[in-house]
This record gives sequence, structure tokens and C-alpha cells, in this order.
Amino acid sequence: MPQGAHAVGIAHIAANGTVLDTWYPSVEFIEDTNAPEVAQKVRGIFGSQNPGTFRVSARELSDSMLSLVGMDRDRQVEVVPVRTYIHDLDSPAIDAHDVYLRLHLLSHRLVRPLELNMRDALSLLTPVVWTNKGPCLPDDFELLRTKLRSRGTIHVYGIERLPRMVDYVVPSGVTIAGAERVRLGAYLAPGTSVNREGYVSYNAGTLGPARVEGRLSSACVIEGGTDIGLSATIMAAREDNSNRTPLRVGANCVIHPSSGVIGLNVGDRCEIGPNIILEPDTVLYDGRSDTYVPARKVTHESDWAIFMAPHSSTPVVKHRKTEV
Repeated sequence: MPQGAHAVGIAHIAANGTVLDTWYPSVEFIEDTNAPEVAQKVRGIFGSQNPGTFRVSARELSDSMLSLVGMDRDRQVEVVPVRTYIHDLDSPAIDAHDVYLRLHLLSHRLVRPLELNMRDALSLLTPVVWTNKGPCLPDDFELLRTKLRSRGTIHVYGIERLPRMVDYVVPSGVTIAGAERVRLGAYLAPGTSVNREGYVSYNAGTLGPARVEGRLSSACVIEGGTDIGLSATIMAAREDNSNRTPLRVGANCVIHPSSGVIGLNVGDRCEIGPNIILEPDTVLYDGRSDTYVPARKVTHESDWAIFMAPHSSTPVVKHRKTEV
């Protein structure tokens, strides 16, 4: 049963045809794209069931959307209305519009991280100069800067493939101290707090109320009640072409400051002491069995705590109930 999505958006397209971004103010998740009534609706909208992105005529736009359309000569960018249809979210993205629709689905909390295909998504995007006047191509930006300054002070937020989430989606029930530290495509459950030094990448986030003051790389999710401390790191293992192996941290865990896991799943109700970074081959002393074990043998379990101890040169594993 393929699941898909469609939306009408506004795309910024550079003079050389590069898609800089696409904003979808309202997105629709489709439960079963093969259902007869859904297939008929899609054919009525797009003229076929083929996935892709098509330009929208002016008569199909609201007045507010129509006012955004046109040519921005200062940025050398055309602002174009588009309609995008994804037939199956389990299939790879086909272009930048497709990727942006998937990122919006995640940040709108219509799809959870790791539950749609984001493989090689970054390769379909281009580095962009993100400014308060809109996205620009990095090439010749210094020439554009003079024109843009005629419209007031220009601020450059960054040069990268992904923009800030809050410039496209503001989810309800969350707090974000630093807008630049949450990428579009982050999934933040209601009750989540991303503190000043916290960072959440795309296709990553919190599946329940949580506190993030450390870093969540792409392909990482944490369950509700988990606390990621200052400078802590939750990082999925790298694969090819900027892809990562999915990583999950369970519910009600505490990852203390400057600690973390790299390429390891973590069970529920676990705790990692300060300044301890665990990788699959990190040697631990398991006080429960009086043996030395690699971290990959332990972390997927629940109800453990790992701290440094005076009597051990390696981090020590105990039942968490003896630590709290």
C-alpha cells in the first residue's frame, strides 16, 4: 500500500535553472495512493498518476500566493508556483522539489523520521546562500549583494544545502532557542525543547516530549522523556553519499553533558555519564556480569547506566536503578 503526498508551493529557481528551494505552505499526506478514489483525485489534479512537479497557472492560486510570483532581478531568481506529487514515499526522491516536500512532511509531523525514503536526498540539493532577502546561488553572490543592499541591510544566515526549519514550518507546542540550529526536515514532537546549543538535523528528531541541548545528526530519533545534555552527541554511522544508518535512543534516557553515542542504538531508561562517548567497539566493564564487553553488546538493552569509576580504567555498566 504505497503512501504519498502532494502540495502546491512556491519555488525559487535561479537563472541557470537550479532549484534553490520550494516552500509548501500546506501539505497533504495520502494514505493509499492506489485506492481508486485517490487515484481518480490525483488524475483530476495532475492529469495523470505520474509523480513529479508541474507549474501551476495563475488562475489556480490564491491572491496571497499570486502576489509572491514573479522575477526577482536583484537576486536573479524566478519565483514560480508549482504543484508536486509523490506517489510512494518509500521510493527515492526524484528532484529537489520532491526532497523539499518530504522535508515539509517531516517538519509538519505528518511523517516520522526514518519512515520515508531520504536516501541520497542531499545529492539532489545544491549549496545555497540563505539570506533575509531570499535564497541565492553562491556564484557571483558578491555582485548580487550590492543590488540587495539597495533594499536594506542584508543578512547571510549560512551557505549550505538545507535551510532553517522555522523559515518554512513552525510546529506547535515546541520551543527553539536558536533558529539556525534546527534544519528543515527535523521532526519535533509537542513538548520538545531545543535549547540554545541544541541541534537537530533533517530526518531526525524527537518522538515525544524531550529536551535537546546536544546534537542529533540526520537519521537519529529519540523517544519521549529523554534528555540530551549540553555538548552531547547522538550520531548515526556514516554510509556513502551523506547517508547514515538509522539510530534510535529509547524513552526516559539521560545523556549527560559532553557524552553520547556514535552508531549505537540505546534502550529505554538508560543513562550515560559525563564525558563518555560510546562507539560500537568501546570497551566497557560490565559490573552486572563482571566481564569486559564492547559497547555494542550492551547499549540496545534497557535500564542500564554507564559511568566512570575510580577502580576502572574503562566506563562501568550497572543497572540504572542502583545509580538513581
